[in-house]
Amino acid sequence: MADLWDRAQARIPGGVNSPVRAFQAVGGRPFFVDRAEGAFLWDTEGNRYCDYVQSWGASILGHAHPAIVKAVQDAAAAGTSYGAPTEAEVRLAEAVADRVPSVEKLRLVNSGTEAAMTAVRLARAVTGRHRIMKFAGGYHGHVDALLAQAGSGVATLGLPGSAGVPEDVVAGTVVVPFNDTTVLDEAFADVSDSLAAVLVEGVPANMGLVPPAEGFLAHLRQRCDEAGTLLILDEVITGFRVGPGGAQERYGLTPDLSMFGKVLGGGLPLAAVGGPAELMDDLAPLGPVYQAGTLSGNPLATAAGLAVLGELELASYGQLEERVGQLARGLAEAIGSAGLPVQVPQVGTLLGLFFSEAPVHDYAGAKRADAEIYGRFFHGMLERGVFLAPSAFEAIFVSLAHTSDDIDRTIEAAAVAATQVARAS
Repeated sequence: MADLWDRAQARIPGGVNSPVRAFQAVGGRPFFVDRAEGAFLWDTEGNRYCDYVQSWGASILGHAHPAIVKAVQDAAAAGTSYGAPTEAEVRLAEAVADRVPSVEKLRLVNSGTEAAMTAVRLARAVTGRHRIMKFAGGYHGHVDALLAQAGSGVATLGLPGSAGVPEDVVAGTVVVPFNDTTVLDEAFADVSDSLAAVLVEGVPANMGLVPPAEGFLAHLRQRCDEAGTLLILDEVITGFRVGPGGAQERYGLTPDLSMFGKVLGGGLPLAAVGGPAELMDDLAPLGPVYQAGTLSGNPLATAAGLAVLGELELASYGQLEERVGQLARGLAEAIGSAGLPVQVPQVGTLLGLFFSEAPVHDYAGAKRADAEIYGRFFHGMLERGVFLAPSAFEAIFVSLAHTSDDIDRTIEAAAVAATQVARAS
């Protein structure tokens, strides 16, 4: 594996094709996956890991699920890409609309970043405004304007969060703390006349898992209505994971536009933006908002998406939530008993882990959690065959392939790893 890592670094920037995979946040060297099945990964050296990354939430059924494998194989046998419409694209759009009442029409793209880019462009076009608002710690892909970072705990105009992003590109991005209605109201009072859209994750899962405070999303919806601002709900992670209708169903929220990904693609590159026909019809070729993609709605990804949605029955979510609850309780007990500060937030089928004395309500709280302890715990778990996200700012993803016994063994590993970390502290 050392040789493979050297080869990777020689030809790929940082040795990886997405930065978090490099293990820089937790230290050490990443392993290389050889294969995966169900709840498990095997690396190129033959080590097996119980996987709680699950392709960052995409593999809700577990890896290499037979229904998805067969669907993709059948689709590939008929051709991998056409650059022309297919029936599967239509069926997938219909399947999403059947599950998500706020979506009448859907545009398929290849990534969450493309979905966010399209949603923002569409919002600016239909409102005639230029500013957008996001929440500190919220991640909506690597769109230039959405890489703006938070200010000092109050609403600020964003500064670039990446080299290569000009300041004028993010000058119209307003960043506010999540779960803070006071600052939100102040920001709307300042910029509502020029605010095209607000982007929000219904359950932020890219600063660790941070549940929305009671009434916060409803308050945000009200502010958007009053200002004539579009509410864009990022369901790339929550869509078809926290329930058939996503976070908007769970919280009774009706967004103007929704973004989907992860689960929707069944592990293949696929995402989407959707909403009412009156908004979506502003996209080309019907309207003046241009968006296109050679591989958008490609037959392999749509086949996988249809297969995963076909496997997700209402009972599936109850089963998955039960497993997540089992893991949440077990981790809290195992880590807390070792004397480490711990918070294990759960929202339905989503789970977080913070080494913190206090519950985390926003990005500032997430940054106060002990990332160094997380890194040591991560490696302690990896040594015991459990793969958690190699970053303290990510969620834990349980799949339907994880059994109760898998969860119990994970909790046992956590007790040993946490004790080891506590003794070394």
